[in-house]
Amino acid sequence: MNQSCAARARVCHHTVCIGGTPPLIRTGITFDPTEPLSEPSPNNPAPAEDAESEPRPGRVRKPIGWSTIIIAALVAVSAGLVWRRDGTDGVLDILTHDLSLFSGILPRVLAGCLLGAFISEILPHEKVSRSLGPKSGLMGLLIGTAFGAILPGGPFTAYPVASALLAVGADFGATIAMVVSWTLIGYGRAVAWEIPIMGTDFTLWRIVISLPLPVLAGALGRFVYVRVYPKRESDEEAN
Repeated sequence: MNQSCAARARVCHHTVCIGGTPPLIRTGITFDPTEPLSEPSPNNPAPAEDAESEPRPGRVRKPIGWSTIIIAALVAVSAGLVWRRDGTDGVLDILTHDLSLFSGILPRVLAGCLLGAFISEILPHEKVSRSLGPKSGLMGLLIGTAFGAILPGGPFTAYPVASALLAVGADFGATIAMVVSWTLIGYGRAVAWEIPIMGTDFTLWRIVISLPLPVLAGALGRFVYVRVYPKRESDEEAN
C-alpha cells in the first residue's frame, strides 16, 4: 500500500500518502519524497532589524483645526464691524495693508519651514531620541534648555526647529524646555536689545533668575503629557 502511494506521488506530484493514512491532496504543490517537510512559520514575523530600520511615520497635521476656525470667525466679525463703521473702502484699505505685510513675511515663513524640514531629515532619530526623548531624564531637559538659549533667529526659526525635533524623536518636555529657554534666555535678543537698553546688570540677573524656569516647564510638560496621552506615549516607546 505504501509503495503504491509513493509511486503515485512521484508520478503526479499532487497526492501524498503517509504511513497508510488517507492521501492528502495538495493542489499545485510539488512534492519531493527525498526532502523533509518543513514546519510552517507562525505568521511569518518580520525580522527585528527590518522593523527598526523602517522610518517612523510622521505626525499627520490637519489643515483646518479649532484655532483656524476661531481665527476665521474673529476675522469675519471684525470685518463686519469695520464695514459697518467705515464701509467698503475701510475694509479694502485694511486688506491692502495686510497683503503687503504678508508678502514681506512670506519669504521668512517659507525659509523657516524649509529649515525645519531639512533638520528633520538630517538629524538621526536614534541619537535625538536618546538625548531628548522620554527616557533622557534631567539631561534631556538641560540639553533642550541649552539649545534654546543659543538658538538664533526669531519665531520663524525657533518654532520650525522645535517641530522638527518633535518629528525626529524629542519628547514634549525637552521641546517645551527649548522653546521656553529660547523665549526667556535667548542670547540674540539679550545682546541686540536688552543689554543696550536695560544694561548689563539687569540682563545678567534676569537670565540667572530665568535659568530654572525652562527645566521646570519641561518637567511639568512631561508629567502632563504622560497622563493626558498615555496611549500615544506607549506607542512612541514601542517605536
